[in-house]
Amino acid sequence: MKRLIFATHNPGKIGEMRQLVADLGMDVLSADEAGVHEDVEEDGTTFAENALKKARFVASTTGEWAVADDSGITIDALGGRPGVYTARWAGEGASDEELVRHTLEQLKDVDEGKRGASFHSVVALVSPEGEEWTFEGIVEGTVVMSTRGTPRPKLPYDVLFCPIGHNHTFAQMPDEEKNALSHRGKAFEKLKKFLQNKKTL
Repeated sequence: MKRLIFATHNPGKIGEMRQLVADLGMDVLSADEAGVHEDVEEDGTTFAENALKKARFVASTTGEWAVADDSGITIDALGGRPGVYTARWAGEGASDEELVRHTLEQLKDVDEGKRGASFHSVVALVSPEGEEWTFEGIVEGTVVMSTRGTPRPKLPYDVLFCPIGHNHTFAQMPDEEKNALSHRGKAFEKLKKFLQNKKTL
């Protein structure tokens, strides 16, 4: 395995992935760079299903190793919503601001001590032969009463989510601190350990 195709069109995610595996001597290409411009419909009922669906599509299309991730927030007071609908529960094409506003509206009658939430991320790895692995990262925290911090592009919930044991939201943290704590960071660290072991086999 000398290169991975990341099933995303998000340059920020590609940058994170390249940084993560830099010491493994692997090339990471975006789906676009690998000639895959189509998207699959993310209609799975779990993060793992959606991540696997994206990685399978890219692996079968390119004949190469593919990786994909799916992530979202689950809010206790809302019965686990929005979950897999995190990016679109305010409506298809909703902006980051609309997603934040919708979330706060849903929680307007929920007291500060009852706003527990979890961020989940599942990273899927699929081989050209169709072998599959998934790696999960979870971080527990709370949804704050109002937005705090500077939002990152395409990461709207960072201004609302405060991890347990910390007084700052993800949006108030520098990238390095957030990545060390985040659900996606934990999932990708598990992937990296797997790749390191695979290189030594």
